[in-house]
Amino acid sequence: MAGRLPVPKLAPGAAAKLVSRRAEPDTQRALGFPGDLVDGWEDVAVAAMRNVVAERGALRLFLDSCMKCGACTDKCHYFIGTGDPKNMPVARQDLFRDVYRRYHTLSGRLVPWLVGAKRLTPEMLEDWYAYFHQCSQCRRCAVYCPVGIDTAEFAMAAREVMDRIGIGQHYTNEVTEKAIRLGNNLGLPGPALADTLAGLEEDILDDTGAAVRLPLDEPGVEVLLVTPSADFFAEPHVDGLIGYAKVFHQAGLRWTLSSHASEAANFALFTGNREHMSALARRIVEAARGLGASRIVIGECGHAWRVAHNHLEALAGPLDFLARGRVEHVVEVTDELIRAGALVLDPAANDHRRVTYHDSCNIARASRLGDIPGGQFIVPRRVLRAVCNHYVEMARGTTREATFCCGAGGGLLADDLMELRTKGAAPRMEAFRAADVTHLAAMCAICKSQLARVFPDYGFDREQVVSVHPLVGDAVRLRAAP
Repeated sequence: MAGRLPVPKLAPGAAAKLVSRRAEPDTQRALGFPGDLVDGWEDVAVAAMRNVVAERGALRLFLDSCMKCGACTDKCHYFIGTGDPKNMPVARQDLFRDVYRRYHTLSGRLVPWLVGAKRLTPEMLEDWYAYFHQCSQCRRCAVYCPVGIDTAEFAMAAREVMDRIGIGQHYTNEVTEKAIRLGNNLGLPGPALADTLAGLEEDILDDTGAAVRLPLDEPGVEVLLVTPSADFFAEPHVDGLIGYAKVFHQAGLRWTLSSHASEAANFALFTGNREHMSALARRIVEAARGLGASRIVIGECGHAWRVAHNHLEALAGPLDFLARGRVEHVVEVTDELIRAGALVLDPAANDHRRVTYHDSCNIARASRLGDIPGGQFIVPRRVLRAVCNHYVEMARGTTREATFCCGAGGGLLADDLMELRTKGAAPRMEAFRAADVTHLAAMCAICKSQLARVFPDYGFDREQVVSVHPLVGDAVRLRAAP
């Protein structure tokens, strides 16, 4: 298949040392856990396995339907990058499957040696922690599995079991705790947000002469924008926030950001802790109701959109106050405004760029955009083509439903996982190189952070990674303030 790297030579155990840092005891306690494993952890884990399988009908089916055909073997970016056989999707599945058989099947209890059933020993738990935190839940393997087995379901179930017994990954648990306590992953208080937004307003005025506002906590608006907190200050994200503001300004939309819900991301998705997921989701709905907003628009973040699109109502209560009956993605909004002729655009503003698009996994394979089949693939490209005269597709088999992960999804954007992240990015880097373009546009905060970090390792510049909305913002023709 075009754009794919060759299957690596096997390197057993090569990735065993690429283990993410565990959550500190203080962080665990702040989230309601003991600092270490809970008492009777094996019994708790066994019960949790039974419950998660019972609740996930697809997982119950996946446990019994694998034919060991190998179709998934070379589809995982982490296996391609590390060569470790335990990073094969089927091997990760078996880490869960073998333990489940031992406790929850008759054959596993009576003749475990005959069916490969294994106890959840401390040593097995180490493998669980290592390799289920080397799955970004990207679902590429499921696209190629002849019976549709989704390894992400195994990874999510295993992490939920580990969460129940008090094992947490440092990065995901730390940002989850900050977001629950303060409203965003970075721990930014309201005054800091206000100062940042005021500074961005000044920057836009200096650059364009237009008085574009970035309002915070303004009641009685139509749109509540909830965006990743990285958009407030970090490159290449902040230009995306400026792009949103330009679009809303020119279209005349009444909108605001919220200090109560200043984070679109929900990292509790990657631990499986539903109480924490709900706490973060409720902040968004509370903010919208409190400000009287009739629309909730989610900024450019893949898993934030996955949670909002698929789970927000289940986590945070009815969305009957929304005029459109559902949350919206900011790219949907921009696409709609472009097609309605509400934006004045000059795509020549981006003529110094040859742009390709990275389909983020959580949008491409775990959600959708708009009300049309395949909208998650169509809508972003329609926007990019409207604002860029030089748009180029990457090779078939590396985009759309077959897109390669950036290498840091699934809550793996941790500094201590840089070696894994760099190796996992290799297939995407190869596809980008083959496209012969100057810029890679991504519509996910994690993808943008990861790609900008690993680009130099592959001979590219960080500045070659862009969000979609900076390209839109550059093309928007604003009228200077009188």
